[in-house]
Amino acid sequence: MMIRKIILVLIFVTVLYSGFLIFSDISVIYDKMLNFKVEFLPIIFPLIIFGWLILFVRWHLLLKNSNIQIPLKSSFSTYFSGFALSIIPGEVGPLIKAQILKNKFNISRAKTSPIVISEFLYTGIGLVSLSLIGGVVFEVGMYIGSIFACLLIIIFLVINSKKLFIKFMKIASKIKFISNFTNSIEDSSDVIKKSTSGKIMVYCSLLSISHWLIESVAVFLIIHAFGISTIQLINIIPMYSTSILLGLASFLPLGGIGVVEGSLSAFLNLHGIELSIALPIVITIRLFTIWFGILIGLFALKKYGGLTMDNKEQ
Repeated sequence: MMIRKIILVLIFVTVLYSGFLIFSDISVIYDKMLNFKVEFLPIIFPLIIFGWLILFVRWHLLLKNSNIQIPLKSSFSTYFSGFALSIIPGEVGPLIKAQILKNKFNISRAKTSPIVISEFLYTGIGLVSLSLIGGVVFEVGMYIGSIFACLLIIIFLVINSKKLFIKFMKIASKIKFISNFTNSIEDSSDVIKKSTSGKIMVYCSLLSISHWLIESVAVFLIIHAFGISTIQLINIIPMYSTSILLGLASFLPLGGIGVVEGSLSAFLNLHGIELSIALPIVITIRLFTIWFGILIGLFALKKYGGLTMDNKEQ
């Protein structure tokens, strides 16, 4: 069933990207691609990978904070395996990490699923922070960042109320994939509280901000590699952060497929880049930041395993 959903998502992505490219001027796209400055690649790839390593550090710190001790190599493989299922709608793909730890180390999903949820919250904190800070030069980011800041506050209020948290998870259990983890999550509010308070919250928030800042620099260089130098880095940071926020809020696969591409293209258009040019540039950005990660995740998942699911309560 999961394979079928993945295939459907891939078909949808193909159709969507094809539509974007048809809307664009093919001759202009060809010219831009032909003149793409490959000398930027030795900088772009390391930046993206370094950003992922920062997220891995965040993951490993959260494991240690919950007294989960596993070999560094296993932690590394488990973390990157979570990239593979980014194509599952609802931002639930990373929960596969909890299943891997259950299969390989017999660690209860009640301890690890909340850590995955905490990662999602820290992602929101990082994006909201950059959107709000960048709102000085990108007003749209200020408005959208403020809305999501309010949502984060509500989420943290829910987390700190076990009763509300359990009610929320009962609603979330209607999603079939999440239902494999829900019984564990209902008894794990203490874990998620511990993962989102005190010093660990400060460290993980700073790591999240650092990741999105570095990835924004990579996006800035990708745009420059296409020969566009009219947009400054200080503008790219809030534009990119805000588009990713909108994508995550859509709960569509691949971090908001279509939403990120459309919003970021529109933001670039506001800064003077024709939409027919902005769309293929944004698709290229997504190839670097999302699809490259999925390929690495699939490799890690195939090598490490962990797709076997069981429905027993943990």
